[in-house]
Amino acid sequence: MDIAALTNVSSDMIQKAIDGDTTTTSTEDFQKVLDSAINMVNETNEYQHKAEEEEIRFALGQAENTHDLQIAQYKASTTIQYITAIKNKAIEAYKEIMNMQI
Repeated sequence: MDIAALTNVSSDMIQKAIDGDTTTTSTEDFQKVLDSAINMVNETNEYQHKAEEEEIRFALGQAENTHDLQIAQYKASTTIQYITAIKNKAIEAYKEIMNMQI
């Protein structure tokens, strides 16, 4: 399959695979995963804070409609569910690795 036909797809991993360069170290890969997880947690916290701010604005009568409040709460809820699912999968993978026979 020729991936050159795809447009607007740019990734260091794809470019390295095309060039045949697969010399990444596991430390670099782990650092990328760790950074991604930390960014995901920070993003979840931001959505939580925005939802709390909207709740306060609504309670004080500063918000004119409930639409903004519902959107903020939905985003916060969705990100929490997503990060919880990822955490559960990571724990499940860890337990499976620990139960492997060597």
